[in-house]
Amino acid sequence: MIVLSLFNGMNTGRQALENVGIKVDKYYSSEIKPYAIELTQYHFPDTIQVGDVTKWREWDIDWKSIDLVLSGSPCQDLSAAGKRAGINGKKSSLFFTFVEILEHIKSLNSSVLFLQENVGSASKLDVGIMSRALGVYPVRINSSLVTAQLRDRYYWSNIRTKNDGVFGDFITDIPYPKDKKIILKDIITNGEVKRIKSNCLTEGLIEKNGHHRIKDFDRWQEFLLKRPSSMVILIKENNKVRLPNKIEMCRLQGFPDNYCDILDDRKAGSLLGDGWTLPIIEHIFSFINKC
Repeated sequence: MIVLSLFNGMNTGRQALENVGIKVDKYYSSEIKPYAIELTQYHFPDTIQVGDVTKWREWDIDWKSIDLVLSGSPCQDLSAAGKRAGINGKKSSLFFTFVEILEHIKSLNSSVLFLQENVGSASKLDVGIMSRALGVYPVRINSSLVTAQLRDRYYWSNIRTKNDGVFGDFITDIPYPKDKKIILKDIITNGEVKRIKSNCLTEGLIEKNGHHRIKDFDRWQEFLLKRPSSMVILIKENNKVRLPNKIEMCRLQGFPDNYCDILDDRKAGSLLGDGWTLPIIEHIFSFINKC
């Protein structure tokens, strides 16, 4: 396949394709975060970096050759954790840039496949707008089925579809993956946890709650314990509390323990928290050969 990945992040789409045995001939990545590009090129040095998604008309791409378009457009304006500016917010409106690119490719290759992901806490209004723009309604899958975290997400795709309901709505027909029954205590390297599942790993988890911001360890402990339970994942170890380490964060998203070894905890947490759950994407891609 020849793939174009927009908002590529840590390159989960490429890793998922490799893991399900789909050969990638060319992989174009649109990403601007330096350490995301660094991690991508470390694992897949043949990735072709094309730069800022808003400058897509300048890219040197044979558009008609694209077989699959991937998009995880920004969720900040859609998420319940954000300011709820909606799909027309400054960041989340980049979804429409993805739509422009997809429509351009469709005009040259009507059989192109696509996958778009966004947060499960998006409003019904915004989900409806995105669905009508893409011509298909999403499937909603929680990563808790395949990992130890609660991560509710919408996935729009034409990889497998069907008509459903009284009005015959065109929907993404990806079944739920089998529940692996992984719980939080299964994935921690040391210590104890009270929760059965981790709350959602987010991009700001390490940045906002990290001890690098508070030099005094006791003050850091106090700071963590006062954080709302929805904002932090705490692990008790040696009568102290800590945040997930890099290995645990990789496991929460279904990646191998050493996947982010070249990055520090903060950068790894940023990419993993803002990224896709690898086993979910593998599950979706497993239907490509069946469509």
